[in-house]
Amino acid sequence: MNSTSISGVYTALITPFFNGNVCYEDLEKLVEYQIKEGIDGIIPVGTTGESPTLKPEEHIEVIRHCVEISAGRVPVIAGTGANSTEEAVEYTKKADEAGADGFLQVSPYYNKPSQEGLFRHFSSVADITDKPIVLYSIPSRCGIEIAIDTVERLRTQYPYVNTIKEAGGSCDRVCQLINAMGNDITVISGDDSLTLPFMSVGAKGVISVASNLEPGGLMKMVHAALDNDYTQATKLHIKLYPLFKNLFIETSPVPIKSACAQAGIIRSPEVRLPLFAMTASNQKILDYTLDELGIQVA
Repeated sequence: MNSTSISGVYTALITPFFNGNVCYEDLEKLVEYQIKEGIDGIIPVGTTGESPTLKPEEHIEVIRHCVEISAGRVPVIAGTGANSTEEAVEYTKKADEAGADGFLQVSPYYNKPSQEGLFRHFSSVADITDKPIVLYSIPSRCGIEIAIDTVERLRTQYPYVNTIKEAGGSCDRVCQLINAMGNDITVISGDDSLTLPFMSVGAKGVISVASNLEPGGLMKMVHAALDNDYTQATKLHIKLYPLFKNLFIETSPVPIKSACAQAGIIRSPEVRLPLFAMTASNQKILDYTLDELGIQVA
């Protein structure tokens, strides 16, 4: 694949746990469900996959399992970001060896590097592969935004760094990226609730949390927008909007794992500390949302 083909709906996969361990049986069930529903691609062990709390061997094993399960049916873009450049490089090398089709690189979190530091961090990763790299800008969690100029520098030096998962919450930022680089950059929404607004100004899809649970609905909405059928896309957005919002009523991926467990996609809503189970009051809100939408899983 090449990075210009990253469009549509890519699921930011949760990592199922059972009794404290990665549940590979549930992971297989989840991946098969995504493929059955026609998903455009999957992204294991991003931050939605709780990468900060996975052991290094678990991190790579989850990627390897996703590659084996998908068996070329959908692209696997592995989360290999870290707040240590050396660690991000090492994860990328190992994910490449495991057969990943590309890599998602989140901004280093907590460190708050300068833009030069960001450029050198991402360059260190790009120097050891020629597979697609998707940049991930999420300032609310990382404390730093990948500046437009930094994206341009990376895109100029590395042709396969031409996609960005944008989770800064601003349509203006999407416009700035596209105005600066045109067709040389592909912008993908990092927020389910902002997917349609972002697409209306030029984004090409979403890396979705909600599609762990509802891939079919997300696919219909996003591909309607890609086909310029914004009447249908808007109807679907309005229908799914309560789900988009209430899957973030607590820190992700806590709500989506709870919802997937209730739907029978995974057997347990377990997360790893410092994340913890949902409060009873928020669980009621999420339960009501799922009931109102009548979400069922085959």
